[in-house]
Amino acid sequence: MGRRRDPDLYRAPFPLYTVQVHRDTGLVITAGGGGASKTGIKNGVHFLRLERMGGQVCASLAHSFDTETRATMSLALGGDVIAAGQDASCQILRFKEETGKPEIKQERKTQGKGGASEQGPRKRRVGGSQPAAGDGDGMNETQNKTAEISVEKLGEVQTDFSDDGLQKSVRFSGDLSFLVTGGADGYIRVWEYPAMKKKLDFKAHDGEIEDLDISPYNKVVSVGRDFACCVWKNDQLALGLHWNENMPSIPDKMYRYQACRFGKVEDNREALRLYTVQIPHKRDRKPPPCYITKWDGRSFLPLLTQPCGNEVISCLAVSDSGTFLGLGTVTGSVAIYISFSLQKLYYVEEAHGIVVTDLAFVPETQHGRELVGDHEAAMLSVAVDSRCKLHVLPNRRSFPMWFVLLLCALMIVAVVLFLQYTFPGFL
Repeated sequence: MGRRRDPDLYRAPFPLYTVQVHRDTGLVITAGGGGASKTGIKNGVHFLRLERMGGQVCASLAHSFDTETRATMSLALGGDVIAAGQDASCQILRFKEETGKPEIKQERKTQGKGGASEQGPRKRRVGGSQPAAGDGDGMNETQNKTAEISVEKLGEVQTDFSDDGLQKSVRFSGDLSFLVTGGADGYIRVWEYPAMKKKLDFKAHDGEIEDLDISPYNKVVSVGRDFACCVWKNDQLALGLHWNENMPSIPDKMYRYQACRFGKVEDNREALRLYTVQIPHKRDRKPPPCYITKWDGRSFLPLLTQPCGNEVISCLAVSDSGTFLGLGTVTGSVAIYISFSLQKLYYVEEAHGIVVTDLAFVPETQHGRELVGDHEAAMLSVAVDSRCKLHVLPNRRSFPMWFVLLLCALMIVAVVLFLQYTFPGFL
């Protein structure tokens, strides 16, 4: 672990602010841009395909969707629908992956000496269809089916009414019945989906909402710049969380919440965890450490708090199974922690040249496992430096249970033999 620059998985022509991985198709959806300023930097949503070639994961651009003068700063996936936060609005997009019409390629045969036919390099058939038989004009035809992605605009709603006009976070509920947005004006707005009719609109924080998430039981947790972490049931405050109540040496106004995420508990379907990240409110030359806290996702009681380095945390991600946590920093570093003990397993210092804006784990599906290969997990990171990088967590060394039991038995036998040899008649 330490400073090393892994090769870029993908580099966009604009700053990247958000990234998600679609479970069903395996498509990576990343977005960003230069905004409305006339700098020549474009704004868009890019769809990437990941595949494993030669033992390495490669990315190719499958589709580019132009968002005109607005950069996408936040993004949520609900099936094949994208909720994209652009300035003070949330734009709803639907994407579809279709197999295009077969593309006919023709190759002309040339006769070599002795009547033998000579062809150029053989083309690989992607679609799996057989080439048509050559006719009298000496032409060979091959068919190549290519998958195409189309994007459709479904609607748009204004989600922030501050002077800055910035939607900072968006989430779909687990059953896709509603959508929650939070912005710079401190208001949480709940929208019926797919009608996008406003259901709730209430003041949640004094100042900007940094992040929010929705539990499987449709409780919303939000964190803001007002040092608060709140649990909401509809528009009513159910609970205010205090991560440092058992740490009297840390004053209340010394840290503020930066991010929050719910996560599953591996091998326990009934359990749920909430993870929050706390960063120093003021930045000093010798900054104090940031902290990550694990909470019970039902009772919201704090279970464990651990320091996570002196670099200021910018974003948080949780793997599908809830086993791993990903952290990005404002200095471009990336880390992976194990959720059980909140211990660091992976760290790359300054993986990006500037602030890491978002993280996403590769889903634990069949396609995802094929991409991960022999590694335990894989995570994507994007940053303002326009780069998308892949981070893989090597398998931790472990021994099978039968080997451990055999070793214990051998140790017991060795101790008995040693005692018999040293103290005859002792046993």
